[in-house]
Amino acid sequence: MEIREPEPDESERIRDVVESSMTTSFRLSPGQIDGITDEEFADDAVSERLEDDETVLYVVETGAEIEDRTIAGVVEGRLADEWGEIDWLFVDPEHRGKGIGTELYESMTERLRDRGADHVRVTVLEENTEGHGFVERFGLEHDGDREVEVAGESLVKYVYTEPDIDVSLPTESRADDATVTADTADEDLPGTETTDGDLTATDDGTTVYIDRDEAESGTAAPFFHTYEDEDRKQQYGYYCANCGSLEVSMDNMERLACPDCGNDHAERSKESYDDSRL
Repeated sequence: MEIREPEPDESERIRDVVESSMTTSFRLSPGQIDGITDEEFADDAVSERLEDDETVLYVVETGAEIEDRTIAGVVEGRLADEWGEIDWLFVDPEHRGKGIGTELYESMTERLRDRGADHVRVTVLEENTEGHGFVERFGLEHDGDREVEVAGESLVKYVYTEPDIDVSLPTESRADDATVTADTADEDLPGTETTDGDLTATDDGTTVYIDRDEAESGTAAPFFHTYEDEDRKQQYGYYCANCGSLEVSMDNMERLACPDCGNDHAERSKESYDDSRL
């Protein structure tokens, strides 16, 4: 296995890896995958990355003989002030289980630190059903969400950082500007009050109980599970901590959305993850 910077004329080989990896591991439609692949890894996009001093692009090549060599993985990182960020990491499904993902991650982390990064963060699309578990295996924790526009699609990336880092994440993320987080005091949650020790809200005269311990991340603020009863047996719906709305909807892809403020969240897959796959 050899990890190296790619040549400009290898963009098609890179796109093949990206497309096959996303088809296997991302909960996206074929059209969405084509759009992301074509925009992010087109010939000119790869060339620009290779010429950009702040961006690092690596591929991993397998095969002992020249004629048998193939690109089996891709990773992209960049520098942003004191931060290094790993934006994309793909391993071809046919070459998983060989530690390629780990090698790419560790090589990129080392390179970013060598180039001056004090801290490294990783962004993972919510629709990446396997990437979250992979990143968490390295001790990183979910530390915010970022809404990004990719190939005309509005998508959400989870931002993972090392725990207990007392520095601010760079801006770019809607989560950075959110005034409400899962740790915000009850009195800061709009439209709520405390009733006999329980956090409640009112919907058309009905008292709804809000469970602060059951939170779903949102691009602007969390969503909390709500219940019709104090014992939390009968779920009512969801409460948007950004604006206080109880009109939160969920579609057939388990995407939560607040119609009042635009806060949304696409729940990632709960299927089990095998750390050895990448």
